[in-house]
Amino acid sequence: MSASDPDSAIYVTDSAKVIKNKINRYAFSGRQESIELHRKLGANLEVDIPVKYFSFFLEDDAELEHIKKEYGAGRMRTGQVKERLARVLTEMVERHQRARAAVTDEMVDAFVAVRPLPDMFN
Repeated sequence: MSASDPDSAIYVTDSAKVIKNKINRYAFSGRQESIELHRKLGANLEVDIPVKYFSFFLEDDAELEHIKKEYGAGRMRTGQVKERLARVLTEMVERHQRARAAVTDEMVDAFVAVRPLPDMFN
């Protein structure tokens, strides 16, 4: 999942369906070769991209630690982790899209208006 690959990067203009698809297709997971091995050994959190995304975008530290503990122990599956990540990122992107839609031309004009700079060097 890299910005250098527009098919895998998540953009603030993406829909919920597109976000979920990108996460499921491109987010490298630290799961084991089989479900039996995954339950026995747990996920490799050092290489797991969804866990890395959670460390930036999941605001609930207790939930992050719970995911790391359960996923790392093999009690949580990759699909569950990716599904939760899709919800977290979708909520954030949709919040941004709503805020962007609320911006008016007057707001933009006020933001880019020429204003005098304060005289900081008297």
